Amino acid sequence: MRSSVVGVVVAVATLTVATACISRSGSNSSQAFQPARTSDGKPDLNGIWQALNTANFDIQAHAARPALAMMPAAPRSGVAGLVRATHVELPHPSVRLLGAVGGVPAGESVVEGGEIPYQPWAVAKKKENAEHWLERDPEIKCYMPGVPRATYMPFPFQILQGTDKIVMAYEFAGASRTIHLDKVPDSPAPTWMGWSRGRWDGDSLVVEVTDFNEETWFDRAGNFHSDQLHVIERLRRPSLNYLEYQFTIEDPKVLTKPWTSTWMTLSLGHEDLTENFCTRNENVDQLKKLADQQKETRP
Repeated sequence: MRSSVVGVVVAVATLTVATACISRSGSNSSQAFQPARTSDGKPDLNGIWQALNTANFDIQAHAARPALAMMPAAPRSGVAGLVRATHVELPHPSVRLLGAVGGVPAGESVVEGGEIPYQPWAVAKKKENAEHWLERDPEIKCYMPGVPRATYMPFPFQILQGTDKIVMAYEFAGASRTIHLDKVPDSPAPTWMGWSRGRWDGDSLVVEVTDFNEETWFDRAGNFHSDQLHVIERLRRPSLNYLEYQFTIEDPKVLTKPWTSTWMTLSLGHEDLTENFCTRNENVDQLKKLADQQKETRP
C-alpha cells in the first residue's frame, strides 16, 4: 500500500516538473518568435486582420447600456408611491425596435490614463456629439471611417505589403489607404483617410498620418478631432496569429496635449474580404426625421 502511495506521489511530482518545463519552453518560444520576412528583410505583416474590442462604441471605459441613443423616461405622476426615485433613461424610439442588438457592451478604455485631454470647449462639443449621435456619426452615413477608427471597427481589413508601399484595404465602406515608405510630396488636399508616410523602427512599422479633413470621429460616443489631427501609429508582429497596434493622437486645436492608446491586439483571419454594402446618402431625409424626433423628446 505504501509503495503504491509513493508511486502516485512520484508520478504527480514528475508530471508537475514536466508541465513546468513545457510552460517555460512555451514561454521562451513565444518570446523568441521571429516573424517571416519579406524580400527586403522586413517583418511580414501581410494578412487579413481584425480588432476584437469595444473601442468603436467608445474609446473610453464605459458600462453596458441598452442603446447608444437614450432619452429620459416619462415621469410617473398621480399615484402615490409610484413617483420615480431616481433618474431613468430608456432607448430612443428610433432604435428601440433593435432590442438587444442595439445594446452597447461594456468595455475598457483604450486611452492611456483613461481621460482624453480635451480643451474646455471640446469637452462640451464631445457631449453634444454624443447627444446627436444619430444625425452626426459618420459611420451611420457610411462615410469612410478615418484613422485610427478604421483599424478597430468590427470589420476586417487587409494589409498588402510591398517594399516601398503598403496598402491597407478596409471592408467597411470599401475604404483604403496607401502607406508610403518612399519619399512622396505632400498631400494635394485633406482627405477622410489622411496621408500616410511610414518607416521601420527595428521590427516595428511606424506610420505618421496627416492631412485629414475634420469629418470623422474616433468612435460612436462622439469623440472627435479637427483638421489639425496628426496620428502616429505603431504596428508589430509578436506572434504568428496576431499583430499589436498602438497610436498617438496630436491635435493642437482640440487637445491640451497628445494622448496615446494602449496596445490593441489584431487577430489574424483566414477569409477574404467581402463587399460591405451600406447606404451612403440615400437615407439623409430619414436621418433628419429621426433627429427631429430626438429633439422633440429631449427635455
